[in-house]
Amino acid sequence: MSDTGARRSLPGLTYPEEYLKRLARDLTVRFAGVFSAETVERYVLESFTALLRTSTVKAHLATNTIRFATDRVTALAQAKGAIARSVPEVLFVCEQNAGRSQMAAVFTNALSGGAVHVRSAGSAPSREVNPTVAAAMAEIGLDFTEAFPKPLTDDVVQAADVVITMGCGDACPVYPGKTYQDWALTDPAGRSLEKVRVIRDEITDRVERLLDTLTPRDR
Repeated sequence: MSDTGARRSLPGLTYPEEYLKRLARDLTVRFAGVFSAETVERYVLESFTALLRTSTVKAHLATNTIRFATDRVTALAQAKGAIARSVPEVLFVCEQNAGRSQMAAVFTNALSGGAVHVRSAGSAPSREVNPTVAAAMAEIGLDFTEAFPKPLTDDVVQAADVVITMGCGDACPVYPGKTYQDWALTDPAGRSLEKVRVIRDEITDRVERLLDTLTPRDR
């Protein structure tokens, strides 16, 4: 794709924030030959709009949008086979993406040592990560600073090898060739720290068993 193509925008397209224009330009260059500028622009604006609905701290909106849009475009490229997947891809989905799925994602990252790539999402994402969940994770030295609720999108499901659902019903689309599991876990919303610790420890056990099936020789 030429520089002119990388810089062009959809006719009449306006960006509510300047950083979105820069993000679209950078991703168009990064994924040149895989996606058109129009596709990238649509993903950037959709990602911004989705997070704007639930964002409570506007200072974090830019950083989160950049991460969310980049991850979505990357996932779509993986699903199309344009990017090789060197490790298994796991997606955790719960309703609010504020507790269970976030804990599972953090544990998977920490315990796999990079042998698994993980994403998380929510069928009806909350405005913020559950503070009691963050406190329970901090007790064992796991940081939730960069965690934020994200809406479930089709691209991350397509990119996953394993999809773990946690009380989100039938919201997750089903694609052939993927492994689906449903973990019956108590929702930590409104629970005391003591009860959240129990949920946290159950998630740890489940993640360890999952990793044993995905990376039996690496752990």
